Amino acid sequence: MTKRNTFIRSLHDIGLAAWFGGALMGAVGLNGAAAEATPSSERLRLSSIGWGRWAPVQLAAIAVHGAGGVSLIASNKGRLLVQSESRANTMVKIVVTALAGASTLYSGILGKTIQDHQDEPTDGVTEPWRGSSDALSTAQERQRILQWVTPALTLVMIVLAAQQGEQQRPIKGLLKSAAKKLK
Repeated sequence: MTKRNTFIRSLHDIGLAAWFGGALMGAVGLNGAAAEATPSSERLRLSSIGWGRWAPVQLAAIAVHGAGGVSLIASNKGRLLVQSESRANTMVKIVVTALAGASTLYSGILGKTIQDHQDEPTDGVTEPWRGSSDALSTAQERQRILQWVTPALTLVMIVLAAQQGEQQRPIKGLLKSAAKKLK
């Protein structure tokens, strides 16, 4: 009988969904809407407030996803030992998850720099004005690119998770794989 991991798979998937969805909504919705604020001096302040409110939820989503992911690896260790494609997928997913975590962290650091300069003139949340300081301009230019990196990486993680689901085999398949490895 196949062991079910509904709870930990749900943790993994719900955390990842919130991480992806929040990052994408922030780039498209929050930053996009704040860029339209008038007066323009409100743009960075409004964006910073929104991202500040989202940060604890995003941190919780990442933690929930991580707990689910580690638990899934532990509960599927037998399958990972005998299925090289599942093992490869897991290794790639670990690397992509680390990159997504790093991009999220760096984006937060850039966001703090932007927040610290919220009284400066700006064209948009990620578009500096010709009169913006070098520190603000640099942070905005990097954030303009990075705001799309996290959703892209988490999207890759969603695809890899779907692939892992496709690789799930009943115990009979595990035994056949193990027998082939022993030959």
